[in-house]
Amino acid sequence: MGAQWKAKGKAQVADAKGKLFGKLAKEIMVAARGGADPALNSRLRLAVEQARKASMPKDTLERAIKKGAGLTGETVHFEHVMYEGFAPHRVPVMVECLTDNLNRTAPEMRVLFRKGQLGTSGSVAWDFDHVGMIEAEAAKPDADVEVAAIEAGAQDFEAAGEDGVAIFLTDPADVDLVSRALPAQGFTVLSAKLGYKPKNPVDPASLSAEQLEEVEAFLAAIDAHDDVQHMYVGLGG
Repeated sequence: MGAQWKAKGKAQVADAKGKLFGKLAKEIMVAARGGADPALNSRLRLAVEQARKASMPKDTLERAIKKGAGLTGETVHFEHVMYEGFAPHRVPVMVECLTDNLNRTAPEMRVLFRKGQLGTSGSVAWDFDHVGMIEAEAAKPDADVEVAAIEAGAQDFEAAGEDGVAIFLTDPADVDLVSRALPAQGFTVLSAKLGYKPKNPVDPASLSAEQLEEVEAFLAAIDAHDDVQHMYVGLGG
């Protein structure tokens, strides 16, 4: 299932674009606090690159930068908060939110976790590694994921799946450095961010088809929440 859970199903994919733009705009606004120039702000540069690859309209992107940098006169404040706990059948999950109203988000997360179990801070994080995650696809037919990982300075990698996307894992401090080095190794970077990789993912084979459906339904409900930016799930591929 990879380090970050991704929604499945036609209905979820249909409205995914709008939700993706909303999440990217939030990330851009938060990153732009450190400066409106992507050349001088690596976090903003990565967020802008990801937005462009997702075909976010130019005016939407520029408005998000200006708003986050305080150039529009509007006050923007998003609070970063992590929720840790378990999906049904003890599948560990970490939910990363950006919210402008914690008094709204917290109770809504508690409701969503009723079919699982909401834990306290640190109750699940110990079972995940905090890493840089770079999604990239081969730009050349002879590009080798393992060689690229070594040459670019990545710590580890996950070979490309059916979608042709490989994941390069780095030390959190090296995500920008490695993402800049990968193109020379024949890979096009699609996204780069900090995230969480499960240390001991639950084997899907240990769950019945009905149990897996319960887990998927739980994850889909959380992913649909407007304040959820990313979700990391301890479930094997």
